[in-house]
Amino acid sequence: MATVPVNPKPFLNNLTGKPVIVKLKWGMEYKGFLVSVDSYMNLQLANSEEYIDGQFTGNLGEILIRCNNVLHLRGAREDEEIDEADRD
Repeated sequence: MATVPVNPKPFLNNLTGKPVIVKLKWGMEYKGFLVSVDSYMNLQLANSEEYIDGQFTGNLGEILIRCNNVLHLRGAREDEEIDEADRD
């Protein structure tokens, strides 16, 4: 399967207002609604939940994630749970 490069700015702007899952370089994952993205690609999430090693650790509410901590980001369904199958 070939991968196609994606321009990150339109990709992130299309995800604004939708549920996303953000995985950090350190292994933590955050699920929430993408509120905004700035010119540096820092992320603001609302109604966020934290998962460590695939286990739910709590609701965090509104959070800011600095761009250089992000490993990857993907869109998610609102009812989607983060489980071991989703992990890299």
